[in-house]
Amino acid sequence: MTPSVESADQQVFHRHRNLLFAVAYRILGSAADAEDAVQDAWIAWSAADRSQVADPRAYLARIASNLALQRLRSAQRQRETYVGPWLPEPILTVGDTADAVTDAESVSMAMLVVLETLSPLERAVFVLREVFDFSHAEIAEAVERSEAAVRQAAHRAREHVRARRPRFPADRARQRGVTERFVAAATGGDLNTLLELLSPDVTLWTDGGGKVRQALRPIVGARTVAAWFAAIGTVTYQGVPPGDMTVARAEINGGPGVVFSGAGRVIATVTLDIDADGRITAIHNVANPDKLHAVATGSAHDVRSS
Repeated sequence: MTPSVESADQQVFHRHRNLLFAVAYRILGSAADAEDAVQDAWIAWSAADRSQVADPRAYLARIASNLALQRLRSAQRQRETYVGPWLPEPILTVGDTADAVTDAESVSMAMLVVLETLSPLERAVFVLREVFDFSHAEIAEAVERSEAAVRQAAHRAREHVRARRPRFPADRARQRGVTERFVAAATGGDLNTLLELLSPDVTLWTDGGGKVRQALRPIVGARTVAAWFAAIGTVTYQGVPPGDMTVARAEINGGPGVVFSGAGRVIATVTLDIDADGRITAIHNVANPDKLHAVATGSAHDVRSS
């Protein structure tokens, strides 16, 4: 292959690289696995007869989604023995995602948790159809199923997600305001403000993966959750004294989030589900160090759907 042709093929791949990561991450819920799927897609693209590819975007998305689907089937077997609640690997996000409601919701921790309850096929079909607007025919080729089977899977997945997705989320400005108040109250041990911010039936999920101490079951109820976070500013957390802990707001998975750091490392991330009334209805706290690499590197991902 001549250098000019090789360069052109590399340019085509890199033009769609963000898309491939965005597809794979939504299917897998893991940044590390999504990056591996993208690398495998590059190998497949390099070996393919590209002269026969009429639509590189669809072709590459088909490769990436199929590779992600294979990885997801293997990962789900491992997640059956996971210690405590399994949460997606958080990522820092950039681009227009913050202002695009559909993109932000589809990559949010809350949505990824809902997608985790789908079968691997339903999850891949939902992501490709509802987020990236691929046709049923294109998806059928990607997941190696009939078009009729894809339509059935899309319908099941859509109904499942509709019944479980967060309803009436707050607008961006209110999300930021509530997140700022939550951080101030948690780090200041302000139990009353936390109780004011939390919905009475708020649920906290903590993911330590058996690597660090976290709750092994969801914590439910405003008073219990408020007490959990009010202690942050007064107790040593994962070996980091409260005076040595830093708390920074960041955009995580398309929305306002919080990064806790100390002793030269990221020790946890927190994201909040906030309803239209400004009440926190769910909290996702990821502390498994194996899931914090993407945030620790400081590299932000563009996960827009187009």
